[in-house]
Amino acid sequence: MQLAEESRTAPLKIEGVELRELKISLISPFETSGWREEDKTCIIVEMTSDRQTGFGECAVTAGPWYGPETTQSAWHVMENYFIPAILGREFSTPSDLLDSLSFVRGNNMAKAGFEMAFSDLSAKEEGVSLSKFLGGTKSKIESGVSVSIQKDAKRLVEAVSDYLDQGYRRIKIKIKPGNDLEEVSILRQHFPDIMLMADANGAYKSTDFRTLAGLDQYGLLMLEQPFAWDDLVDHANLQRAMTTPICLDESVASVNDLKTALALRSCRILNLKPARVGGLSVSKIIHDICRSHEMPIWCGGLLETGIGRAHNVAVSSLPGFVFPNDISASNRYFKEDIVSPEFKLNPDGTITVPTGPGLGVEIRPDRLEKYTKTKRRLTA
Repeated sequence: MQLAEESRTAPLKIEGVELRELKISLISPFETSGWREEDKTCIIVEMTSDRQTGFGECAVTAGPWYGPETTQSAWHVMENYFIPAILGREFSTPSDLLDSLSFVRGNNMAKAGFEMAFSDLSAKEEGVSLSKFLGGTKSKIESGVSVSIQKDAKRLVEAVSDYLDQGYRRIKIKIKPGNDLEEVSILRQHFPDIMLMADANGAYKSTDFRTLAGLDQYGLLMLEQPFAWDDLVDHANLQRAMTTPICLDESVASVNDLKTALALRSCRILNLKPARVGGLSVSKIIHDICRSHEMPIWCGGLLETGIGRAHNVAVSSLPGFVFPNDISASNRYFKEDIVSPEFKLNPDGTITVPTGPGLGVEIRPDRLEKYTKTKRRLTA
């Protein structure tokens, strides 16, 4: 899976890897059609060579809600399989390292944490920003916001109004059966001209075609992942029946998934999350395939800390990311982030792409330690 665009530098030897399980309280609970989160959980990967240190984030939840991985399962795979496979070895590119982990099936989020850490390390070794290392072309990326399911329509309108006042360029609301047409209708009445989309996180079945087709009348930017993560056929059938573009998220976890979705015409837009597909190297491949098929993409979020957020900002600087991303300011989720400076929303609804080496932000050791539940360091 070597990228043609990747430049090969002097190999970097992995001298040490540290894993940290983090738990950070969210400013407010985040609720989707399938789960509710009050805390951000993840595993931070710190990878060191003899000259540099890189950081990655495995954006797993405590339970297998968004995907099959959890903090417990990812930690097991990382500690017992990934670290022994890379410790003391040399790698020239992030995709070289990712290839060395291919003997383990799936576990993309765990793989992404390692690949992202090596990408940060490699960019620092070259003395360039992660954006430049990936071939990014943007100095600022457009920011949208994801609004969780609210208790009632009044609170939904208030939440959306507040985010619009802050400057977010696109609003995404979470929907589920019983919380869909009425909510979208009310928002359209209050905000007829905003860039609005709905995300179901796979909550609907094929028997819900009529309800979903009813969303066509509201001029949505897109409808994201209405059906199950493993159902590309019903997505294709619905897309043929709707004017609103279908956007896939959970259904595309690999390059092969994307090829299948393209062949079936299951969607017209893709939400590309580096954590979901196994890292930045795979994200770049998927980005290039989508561009060749003239399929718009944007970057989704998984409530990442500033480390994962910095990786998402960097990949979103690639030219194929044409819609506002689910990459919001740090204070959207946290009272304090673990990086400095924290990510902020510019007055024009964008987030500035860091230009310093690697991630372009500094890790706050005090805050990293503050939110660490468990840590383990292994050296060559």
